[in-house]
Amino acid sequence: MRHGLPVRVEGAEGPADPVLTDEGRRQSERLAEWLAHEHIDHLMSSTLRRAQQTAAPVGDRLGLGVELVQGLSEFDADADSYIPIEELRQTRDPRFFALVEGRWDELGSTVDPSAFADLVHTTIEGVIERFPGQRVAVVCHGGVINLYLGRILGAERHLWFEPGYTSISRVAASRDGHRTIVSLNETAHLIATRVR
Repeated sequence: MRHGLPVRVEGAEGPADPVLTDEGRRQSERLAEWLAHEHIDHLMSSTLRRAQQTAAPVGDRLGLGVELVQGLSEFDADADSYIPIEELRQTRDPRFFALVEGRWDELGSTVDPSAFADLVHTTIEGVIERFPGQRVAVVCHGGVINLYLGRILGAERHLWFEPGYTSISRVAASRDGHRTIVSLNETAHLIATRVR
């Protein structure tokens, strides 16, 4: 699951690590309500605040603690700014094109996209190995979701689709190593649970 909508941060002293906006908190509550009817054995989250704040209501609703996993954090975890990708795309900001084309060094990142993709894959495969036969919910980031699912599909680009905030993408993992994408970018909970 991707985190909810975070606040925009520019020029922070140290890592930006934004919190959720009011809308992001509402999205997280709707996600929790939607998942309350499912059986989930474990709940994990990136160490970044936007993911933790998204996971918290899910954990509360399901009666689960949230395990923080460093390898689920986004590639820009140490950046001093966070501008939602939708804003970068809408304004045709050159940083958007650098981001989706894998030119992360132009964004001030020292993270190698291929090495980061390997870390994401190793981390999520480690989760699968730890909990065979169980259902695990993972709250993370758009880049992490792109990289893991992209590897399953054999996508050439690191960032090949835009996961919605609090979207759910499901993967079935067999013990023989086969991975199947069951769903991609589910956002029905944002409409179905909306209070009108």
